[in-house]
Amino acid sequence: MTRIAASLIAALALMGGLAACVPDPNLAQSGASGPAQIADASTYAATKDANIDVPGLPLEEIPEPFRRQVVAYPSDQPPGTIIINPAQRVLYFVTGKDRAIRYGIAVGRAGFEWSGEAVVSEKKPWPTWTPPKEMIERDPKLVKWEKGQPGGITNPLGARAIYLNTNGVDYGYRIHGTPEWRSIGSNASSGCIRMINQDVMDLFNRVPMGAKVVVLTASGEVPKGLKLPPPAPRKVVPVEPVVPAGAIPKLVILPPPNISAPIIGATAIGAPVAAPAAATPVVAPELVTLPAPAAAVPTAVAPAAAPALDAAACKVALVNGVCPPQP
Repeated sequence: MTRIAASLIAALALMGGLAACVPDPNLAQSGASGPAQIADASTYAATKDANIDVPGLPLEEIPEPFRRQVVAYPSDQPPGTIIINPAQRVLYFVTGKDRAIRYGIAVGRAGFEWSGEAVVSEKKPWPTWTPPKEMIERDPKLVKWEKGQPGGITNPLGARAIYLNTNGVDYGYRIHGTPEWRSIGSNASSGCIRMINQDVMDLFNRVPMGAKVVVLTASGEVPKGLKLPPPAPRKVVPVEPVVPAGAIPKLVILPPPNISAPIIGATAIGAPVAAPAAATPVVAPELVTLPAPAAAVPTAVAPAAAPALDAAACKVALVNGVCPPQP
């Protein structure tokens, strides 16, 4: 081997070693470090599914953190696991060691949050949606769908529904599509996980039945158990009290009174009675006329009237018609 050939081989080996130190762009960290595979216009293009037209979405109007993308995601969960982070409004589908596909989602609004573990119990394309009674009470116009709304582009469950249960119990939580794609990235649902229709169709084809689903807590921690929202208060309907038989005595109807019978000598229902004994007459006392009282003797004698004076004879003005004493 010539010196030039040896140098060339050494250079190639060095280049190979350097290449191994360069991070794989497909393993870029999620979030601020950037996505591994950036969604393009074809990701959310219009399509036809089960003879239903799914409209395309403008990529530029979907915030970048909520677009479907492959990212680096350190996790000890096996491939096929779904991990939901409500605080960041994203869903991760684990595809391998430290790798996942990230989707934007909408989660439960205040009062409808939940966390815990579940498993995929059922998968349905274009599912029928039946609003629960509590939802109809909050929004009476939904009563028209109390028997179920057929699957379609306006159905709230969208193009796909992935049903969840915990310990064999279905608590009503779903991962599903939505016609309200602008709600992605917000707290808008009644507890279910909403996805863009094109995204839930992609996840539907990837996730197997029985797959594990982990919903993190509001602080982004692994849950230690199932935490459900408190039940909504139910409307109290007054119930008529039930009166047991025999509690109220039977009403006895008496015969009408005999109005032709005399009052004295008969009762109100015609039974004869003894006549009362004759009453002893009462003699009124004799009226005594008293003499008239003597005339009252006056206790005071009226003063003698002052002699009338001729007004002309009085040298001063009269006072109360009387000439005042002269000096």
